[in-house]
Amino acid sequence: MLYYLFEYLDKTYDLPGAGLFNFITFRAILAVILSLFIASVYGKKIINYLRRKQVGESIRDLGLEGQNEKAGTPTMGGIIIILATLVPVLLFAKLENIYVILLIVTTLWMGTIGFIDDYIKKFKNDKQGLPGKFKIIGQVGLGIFVGATMYFHPDIVVQRTIADPGTETEIIAKGPTNEFYVKDKAMLTTIPFVKENEFNYSELISWAGENYKSYVWLIFIPIVIFIITAVSNGANLTDGIDGLAAGTSAIIGVTLALFAWVSGNVIFSDYLNIMYIPNTGEMTIFITAFVGALIGFLWYNTYPAQVFMGDTGSLTIGGIIAVIAIAVRKELLIPILCGIFLMENLSVVLQVGWFKYTKKKFGEGRRIFRMSPLHHHYQIKGFHESKIVTRFWIVGIFLAIITIVTLKIR
Repeated sequence: MLYYLFEYLDKTYDLPGAGLFNFITFRAILAVILSLFIASVYGKKIINYLRRKQVGESIRDLGLEGQNEKAGTPTMGGIIIILATLVPVLLFAKLENIYVILLIVTTLWMGTIGFIDDYIKKFKNDKQGLPGKFKIIGQVGLGIFVGATMYFHPDIVVQRTIADPGTETEIIAKGPTNEFYVKDKAMLTTIPFVKENEFNYSELISWAGENYKSYVWLIFIPIVIFIITAVSNGANLTDGIDGLAAGTSAIIGVTLALFAWVSGNVIFSDYLNIMYIPNTGEMTIFITAFVGALIGFLWYNTYPAQVFMGDTGSLTIGGIIAVIAIAVRKELLIPILCGIFLMENLSVVLQVGWFKYTKKKFGEGRRIFRMSPLHHHYQIKGFHESKIVTRFWIVGIFLAIITIVTLKIR
């Protein structure tokens, strides 16, 4: 909203300094400062309110050290992250930008699913919360919405260079060597560490006949659904010890902010020889607000935690990360960038699968890990949770660096 106010003041009255709001970097800085302020200052008020309402965490006895001390710690703290993200976005972002709209819808959509789950657990005294099938339905619904928007919305395009655009293609500009810059609606993504790294999802159904490109949405939307479901559940599983999910997600968010900024900047995308995606630069404001909210939340969530994010937060941050990665056409980098989420997911899948297999074969279930998700395995081994979190953050930073390196090494 402030963006439009200062845009009006700049054009109408030529107000000194108002033109700064035209710069994404300036608005991104304001967004991260404001989100940090909201999460760290007003976060305390929200925690006190949750404590008065007795919205405390119910702890299952898993035999973990220090576990019983956490009983009664306020949960549903994901509300802090959501508010600290959305307020700066509403103030500083261009709200007509389709990518910003997608991320706002994602935040509210996944936040609502998580809030309902936490509400049922705390106020309806149902430890199971929202049945899993309804969570999946919600995630699938968001995936359909995001996938359909990515495919059908006219503003979601990439810029490509071709020799002959024909007569029906919108030409943006002509290059120095007589190539043409055009807007392309193709459902492209980026394959890491490959020289010719652009991949069109339509190639997966090239066997379908001459008009196969018209049916690419039949492949693209299910892929989007799978990514959103996997990443949001991965974030949910990672939220098991103090500060792990929020810190890991902040590292991922900083990396995605860099990708969004360079992908939406025609100069840097040309210099790095990566896909230029018009309008994605505006996502930088949302992502920096998101990162600021996570870091502000960490003030109260690091060991010993004064608040837990609950499913309200974990499902939301997973959904946001997934949609950003899809929007900047870097979803194939998720296994690297979100490697912590992947390890947590795989540890559960492997543990359950191996237990069922060995029980069927030997009559006694056996385990790969002492406990899953993976962070509990290290707790059982005697590592303090602060050490586990710090080392997972280090691994996350290492994976983020590898992800950034893919901009040039291919």
